[in-house]
Amino acid sequence: MDDVMDEEFRSLLDRLEPEAAGSPRYARLVAAEDREELARVLVEPHQPLWARELAAFRLGCAGDRRAFEALVLLLNHRDPERCVSAAHALARLDDPRTPRAAAALATNALRTAYALHPVRLLTDLRAPESVPALVTTLQRLLAPGEPHWRVALACVEGLGRLADEQARPVLTAALPHPRLAAAAAAALSRLPGE
Repeated sequence: MDDVMDEEFRSLLDRLEPEAAGSPRYARLVAAEDREELARVLVEPHQPLWARELAAFRLGCAGDRRAFEALVLLLNHRDPERCVSAAHALARLDDPRTPRAAAALATNALRTAYALHPVRLLTDLRAPESVPALVTTLQRLLAPGEPHWRVALACVEGLGRLADEQARPVLTAALPHPRLAAAAAAALSRLPGE
């Protein structure tokens, strides 16, 4: 397989090597040239999480859509570093199901604490689902007492990058929020006609 030894892959290896705790399987999966060997890790029972994540990441970055389901699960993981790696691989995977899956994760009110990376992925994807999902998520996060301001800020920044007129009402509504005001003003300034 033609793996690009980019910063994200190096970071993944640094994180997973201690989890593998000296397992010979770790080195084998890092060096595997056969996609079938990696794909088997995703379907065989009783595989450790580090092995599934390594296999899914490598397959996803190689454009192998068999990694999709595993990467979506990792995108919604409680460990932010797993989410970052999954988002990176999903962006490279170029699977048409990715925007819909990321939108579902971003807008799930029960999983808001884990929505930061789905929100950022939606921004990077620039898909038709991106703006509606970010608007929906941000609207909910503007409620009084809402604790997930980092997710709200990611929505504001994402909507600024996407520069879609549909975002104007929710960005305007974000202006009175102290942690969001500067980013909301910057995002509004990027909208058409400003």
